[in-house]
Amino acid sequence: MEGSDLSFEGNAPLVIGDHVLVGYVHDTGGREALELARAIVAVTGGRLSVATVHAPDRPGAASEAHTVLEQASALLEEEPAELHAQEGRSVGRGLTALAGRVGADVIVVGSPEGGAHGRIGVGAAADHLLHSATEAVMLAPSGYTARDGLDRITVMYVRRPQCDEAVVRAAVAAERLGVPLRLVTLCLGEDPERLRDDQALAIRMALESADVPAEDVTAELAEGADVAAAMDDVVWAEGELLVCASSEDAAAHRVFLGEVALKVLRAAPCPVTVLPRGYF
Repeated sequence: MEGSDLSFEGNAPLVIGDHVLVGYVHDTGGREALELARAIVAVTGGRLSVATVHAPDRPGAASEAHTVLEQASALLEEEPAELHAQEGRSVGRGLTALAGRVGADVIVVGSPEGGAHGRIGVGAAADHLLHSATEAVMLAPSGYTARDGLDRITVMYVRRPQCDEAVVRAAVAAERLGVPLRLVTLCLGEDPERLRDDQALAIRMALESADVPAEDVTAELAEGADVAAAMDDVVWAEGELLVCASSEDAAAHRVFLGEVALKVLRAAPCPVTVLPRGYF
């Protein structure tokens, strides 16, 4: 988005990343993560950093990491990116440490090889990030292929402060990126009228938070016997980004994904971003 002003008041980052850090390994999941990170930067006009994490005490590990980064650079061709070989006792810890040092606001990782096509798999690095990262975490589904642009931002919504924060942040991003905003609420036996009332309040909050056309902010109930069935009840756009808030159990400014949200993530057919608690 050439020429766009992507900064918010107080220089807060876009919900989908002003500075994207992707954890790269030379396998299918790593390449899909890199493709997603490139697609996000193409939409936001932000910065891209690519990192490979290596053990600090294994001979030759740093040299191997640089070789992997050369492979990532070849995939990037002429696209500008900062390359980092980062020491870490684990990939998740290394990416979190590096993100804080370079000022990234979202960490992108892929799904492990061998997972269900079109669904997100949670490997060791993602598991660590989803329970302790201080930055937003974005995951690419297995088989992810980038497409031009972003069609819509969807927020998985339930009435609580963290989700309200996610709605406000997503509304501002939708305004800046010129895409519709949708709220989806799981309806697993609850009173649908109460959930619709909650959604109506959230829609009003979104419209008050950003200059988004009223017709571009919608809400849907996802009904089903369980989370997976409810997620299948939803129609997803090809260029969809799903945003989830962290659990109420999350420490301030950290990601912590609860049990239901983890089921949502595993059932989502599109990239998912999980925001830290207190993202403002």
